Amino acid sequence: MFPSWLPVAVLFALVLTLPTLATAQTRGNPICAGEDVFFNPGNGENIVVPSGFEVSVFKSGLNFPTAVAFRGDRHRFEVFVLESGHGLPSRCNDETSSVVGGEFSATNPFTPDILVFDESGNRIRGPLAKPTPDSKGVQTGGLQAHGPAIDIAFENGFEGGRLFATDSNQAIRAVGAQNNSSRIVTVNPQTGQVTPFITGLPTGDHPAEQITFKDGWIYWSQGSTTNSSVVGRDNGGGANQQDIPCQDITLSTNLFDSGGGVMTSGYSPFNTRRPGAMVRAFESATGRGICDGAILRAKVNVKDPKSTIEPFSWGYRNPYGIRFAPDNHALKGGLFVTENGEDERGARPTNNSPDRLHLAQQNPDGSPDYHGWPDRFGFLDSTQAVFNPVGGPGDDNQAAVVGRPVQPVLAFPPQPITAPLALEPADVAIVG
Repeated sequence: MFPSWLPVAVLFALVLTLPTLATAQTRGNPICAGEDVFFNPGNGENIVVPSGFEVSVFKSGLNFPTAVAFRGDRHRFEVFVLESGHGLPSRCNDETSSVVGGEFSATNPFTPDILVFDESGNRIRGPLAKPTPDSKGVQTGGLQAHGPAIDIAFENGFEGGRLFATDSNQAIRAVGAQNNSSRIVTVNPQTGQVTPFITGLPTGDHPAEQITFKDGWIYWSQGSTTNSSVVGRDNGGGANQQDIPCQDITLSTNLFDSGGGVMTSGYSPFNTRRPGAMVRAFESATGRGICDGAILRAKVNVKDPKSTIEPFSWGYRNPYGIRFAPDNHALKGGLFVTENGEDERGARPTNNSPDRLHLAQQNPDGSPDYHGWPDRFGFLDSTQAVFNPVGGPGDDNQAAVVGRPVQPVLAFPPQPITAPLALEPADVAIVG
């Protein structure tokens, strides 16, 4: 029924953020007056698409849209757009600022919401799911104010059903942020009422992200809570949570230097030294089956979905994008995963790390397959000279790392490593 208009859906997703402006404008941010920008992205003429696709503008003037979902058929459909809200730390996108009305303002551009458009691009509902407080000013409804919200998807695709979303309340790498605040929620597509589905998921550098569905399961990408599995000063000054392994691991004897006498092992709280220690699967998680740097899944039609969580695949830094191969594809049923590579920052900074494309396949015994992070960056070990840090303002302690190999976190991999399908050069992705 839908294959003939599926390419159209892809087209809209590609061009959603592109304005229709024919002439350039200067745009400003009320929180940071005077920091105006030249706003003239054109009509998408610089976007490269496969043969047979054409770029055009569907809707412009959106605030950080990160996801789009469709409901209907090729002739009459609705387009649901998630505006992510505050994500990366900056004084210029402070969602709590009175200049934009505070975190419970219905017009605050730095809190998440969902807009609904018809097939012609006319807004028909929204903003939906804005954060709302109780009488004491404590949030009780909506998507979490501090963000970011990342994805939305209907459980039955174009046929609708429940609308699911992922959000968190940590505002990526912010000081004093809320750990384990990632959630999967359902959103009423008419009223915007938000109902928690799974709560207490890890949050840090990367929260719960994209979602998809297959055979009664909801799958989602659960990004790593750190840059390269070591809590550093880039993680809320060291206050944010450590990474959680999906299988038992043994740490190497390496400690990572944040300066000032602070030395930290991988998969450990800031300034915690445990060289050679065994770290059990799911250590520090809010429930069994919960880990990060992973693709997780849970049964979608049960009373307590959190109790059914299991890792499907792991060993990724930030497995942001996930999609199942269609039935007419050579890899039918396989789950494609895009992974964002490591950054030059924190206690274990890395240079030149590529982004990766993977095929995730759960092992025959039901355990997750393993893709090499945090000690394999693409096809190469972290110790290869191409990854040596060159120094930058985000490094915790440049003197300890510049020009030196990126030492392994683990004593050995928990199982054989599944190599990626392809690589992209460092820093090509839109997320960190």
